Amino acid sequence: MVQWTQVDHEMARQSELVLRTLNERGHEAYWVGGCVRDELLERSVDDMDITTSASPEQVMKLFVDCIPTGLQHGTVTVRSGGFYFEVTTFRTESEYKDNRRPAAVQFVQDVKEDLQRRDFTMNALAMDRDGNIVDPFGGQSDIRDGRVRCVGSAAERFGEDALRMLRCVRFASVFDFKIAYNTWKGLVRQKDLLQYIAMERVRTEMVKMMAGPHPLRGLELLFRSRALEHVKAPIHGERFNKALMANMEQLIEENVLLRWSVMLIAGHYTRDEADALLRKWTFSNDDRSRINGVLQVEQLIQTVVHGQKDEEDLRSEWIVTVLSCGRQATEDWLMIQAMLPQGWRDQEALNEEQIGVIQSRGTAWSQSMKVHELKDLHITGENVLQLLGRKGGPWLGQLMKYLLRETAIGNIANQHDMLTNEVKRVAADDKA
Repeated sequence: MVQWTQVDHEMARQSELVLRTLNERGHEAYWVGGCVRDELLERSVDDMDITTSASPEQVMKLFVDCIPTGLQHGTVTVRSGGFYFEVTTFRTESEYKDNRRPAAVQFVQDVKEDLQRRDFTMNALAMDRDGNIVDPFGGQSDIRDGRVRCVGSAAERFGEDALRMLRCVRFASVFDFKIAYNTWKGLVRQKDLLQYIAMERVRTEMVKMMAGPHPLRGLELLFRSRALEHVKAPIHGERFNKALMANMEQLIEENVLLRWSVMLIAGHYTRDEADALLRKWTFSNDDRSRINGVLQVEQLIQTVVHGQKDEEDLRSEWIVTVLSCGRQATEDWLMIQAMLPQGWRDQEALNEEQIGVIQSRGTAWSQSMKVHELKDLHITGENVLQLLGRKGGPWLGQLMKYLLRETAIGNIANQHDMLTNEVKRVAADDKA
């Protein structure tokens, strides 16, 4: 049995049982693709795909617990010990449709024929139960040399599925590999084929790249090749100030999504422009909201610092910004400011100085807030209606927002009697 070092022990054992079952019934079977590659790279292996000479029907007869996930493409998902393994019959593929999927597949008996259809040499690797690696295209050598290289002709591989161009850049970025000359040349020549790829697939590759350890490497390759200018929702590299993105790799783990905020700031996107782009790129509502929140705060801050303001005025403006944009957005904005070079906004010295005060004091000002939402107030809209004997209307919402703002700033104590007195005062002033 192969001694996997980057795989959950039980997953490795269960996958080996699947291979053994196939072997004992006279079929060839191998671990294939990413799991073999990542083991060689000493990277964590999350799933283990299997390729076999057995037909899908033969696989389904051998395993009681299986799902016919893609019989037309030869794939059966086998469950063993609570783990799921995609088992795919050796196959070749005919002409591709829409630059993304084969018109038909043909099952074969030679694993080397199957590996020939793979995208890159480092993914065209198969390993048997004894640890013997089938490597007909030099994938192990390319891994050792840190190189992404297409299997065979780059023109053919990218013509079959144009998304492979973005996968090429993603692998080069995540693994910090170089791209082989002919592979890069093929990418540059055929980048216009990206116009046929659904934005959801584009986003998936880009999100993986941006969350990886070397996103700047990937962005540099994309801007140099001008590949993103040819996707359905294009991005043009010349609009980006690359110096603003220099420190984005400091954003990790739960904050890795904010790399997109930094990128959009570097591209001089307004909040509305960014939102429109992210919608076209099929980002989820939650992700879009967090990415855009930083840009919304930035726009508000640039508005409030015009003119001379003392620290108390800036504190009030900051608290209003927190109420408007939310705590998460303002915390994210403060975090990102520390990563951007000084003077990047090209503002007047007075404005930059005031933004500097907000950056240094913002966290403390946020912590001083006693309320953040209407529900935090010790008075309700119903209380106000009863107090004034009036019917509801737009005026009530405006009054409640006023109370929230003044209480958050600290001009009114969050006490029922103090809020009641303020409601009476405002009502009396309106009648005057």
